[in-house]
Amino acid sequence: MTTPSLMAPRPRHSVHYPEIPFHGLLERAADQFGEAVALLYDEERFTFRELDGLANSLARALRERSIGVGDRVLLYLSNRPEWIIAAFAIQKAGASAVLISSALRLAEVRHAVSLTAPRVAITSTDGAAVAIEAGLGEGLILVDDPEPESDRGPTRGADFWQLIRSQPGQRLELELDPRSCEAALCLSSGTTGLPKAVRHHHRSLLVGALQWKMALGLGPEDRLQTFTPLSHILGIANVAAGLASGSVHRLFARFDLDEMLRSIEQDRITLGIAVAPVAIAMADHPELESFDLSSLRYFNWCATPVTVSVAERFTERTGVPWLTAYGATEAPVLTANPVEQPGRWRLDTPGIPAPDVEMRIVDLESHEPVAPGESGEVIVRGPNVMLGYLPEEANADAFLPGGWYRTGDVGWMEDQGWLHLTDRVKEMIKVSGFQVAPAEIESLLLAHEAVADCAVYGVPDDVKGQIPQAAVVQVDGAQVSDQELITWVGDQLAPYKRLRAVEFVAEIPRTASGKALRRVLLERFEERVRE
Repeated sequence: MTTPSLMAPRPRHSVHYPEIPFHGLLERAADQFGEAVALLYDEERFTFRELDGLANSLARALRERSIGVGDRVLLYLSNRPEWIIAAFAIQKAGASAVLISSALRLAEVRHAVSLTAPRVAITSTDGAAVAIEAGLGEGLILVDDPEPESDRGPTRGADFWQLIRSQPGQRLELELDPRSCEAALCLSSGTTGLPKAVRHHHRSLLVGALQWKMALGLGPEDRLQTFTPLSHILGIANVAAGLASGSVHRLFARFDLDEMLRSIEQDRITLGIAVAPVAIAMADHPELESFDLSSLRYFNWCATPVTVSVAERFTERTGVPWLTAYGATEAPVLTANPVEQPGRWRLDTPGIPAPDVEMRIVDLESHEPVAPGESGEVIVRGPNVMLGYLPEEANADAFLPGGWYRTGDVGWMEDQGWLHLTDRVKEMIKVSGFQVAPAEIESLLLAHEAVADCAVYGVPDDVKGQIPQAAVVQVDGAQVSDQELITWVGDQLAPYKRLRAVEFVAEIPRTASGKALRRVLLERFEERVRE
């Protein structure tokens, strides 16, 4: 029996979440904010009412094509307004959206299709050939089709905007149970293996969006940006939280550092959202001080652990503070620093559990709760947790009795609930029986003036089992040797954490959310060994 001292802190407070489907957030925003501008994209402007009406028309077109409850629609698009319209239209039609990055190639798309079995794909002409080869030739809907009557051979499909223009913009009246009806499937990041499909119902997505709105302190006076892929849970949460708060949203097709910084100045952005590679790029920008960032209340660092030296360097140069948070594709918002109390913001922790999130730290092997200050796996439960994975057999390892979701993250918690993340369960390096956290070594490397980016991973060793090795991206013009960096780490950490080698690379392979793909680095190492 768990003793009271080992119990997880109770959720901060309970929030009343409306019993509506996820797309109800857009409908409520249209009713409340109407003709106010919701979305900026290049020179285009969309009001809340326009977005809702366009999604309604497309939903009616999907219903005419026999797409409804129980069906899935693949959304294979880059960041653009049509993505947002389509995602909500799919749900308004009663179907669920399979959200995949436009950067995926044929084998990856085939994997996603085999997992989720969508009936139809909405894509661009660039993605059409891949969608067809992945088995989705029937019912293809193309977003950018300038000549709908022309014969484009294998890429022929229905025109997205023609479908919208063919239907009225009134809402459909469908009865959906938000707690059981599937709304969207995202792909897990796949840092340690093939991605899984993460199933969210309407309730979990809606709760996650409103938790994110609260965590960011968003209101109708705010203006925010999204340049991370909308197919990632962070992109979905950003859009939905913006809608729920009546905020203006600047959407980018792709990340461009100078364009993003100019937008802060020109659009008077009030809060920025960054993952690690973006934070590093900003902190190292040679002309950062030339941009007017005075409209910013803060920058939010999420999706990847904070590198304190990088965050401090950015703040020293701009005066803009950081608000940190933590979430997962499977549970969008888990912790955040208290946005309403800037005096308590910290860089060494992503905060305390979000409203209605229960969190525990459990032993890595026994799964029994550990005392505050002791390290273990982070487990959570709450109304924002996913329905489960596809393939379904992956759920056996994903949950513990009582509905606790295993995040796969390693960390520890202070008495008052402040969480500290140290690494991933499957990415811990076991050296002579000792657990070594790659993130600990990475933080030291990033503190070196010659290191722009890095990732540490374990390589096999006949004597010790594994030994840490690093891939390092040098700062432009820097001169540093591998031995210098090995010594730099060795002088500051225990001997068993010493790096075996440092390899200089052009870039670190990362997921769309910025997580280092250590699996890819290990595969490259193994290929070199075999040669």
